[in-house]
Amino acid sequence: MNRLELSSLTRILRECAGEEEGVDLDGDVLDQYWFELGYDSLAVLQTTGYIEREFGIVLDGEDFDEADTPRRYLDMVNRVLSERAPV
Repeated sequence: MNRLELSSLTRILRECAGEEEGVDLDGDVLDQYWFELGYDSLAVLQTTGYIEREFGIVLDGEDFDEADTPRRYLDMVNRVLSERAPV
């Protein structure tokens, strides 16, 4: 798989960290901050570990500060995935 979609990210979030009551991860969540969705840094780290294992990649820890929403997180992951994709 060369691209992580929002549906896969929300599935992984649910598996790794559960889902906050009252938060609809199937709704318009792309630009909401992690804390608004009920996820702290530990939850995002657990999700990141899962993604790294599932996709066989290593994400740069320095990029995490800027990946504070699902959209930015997907951009970060997909940038790494595209860099390893065969040309």
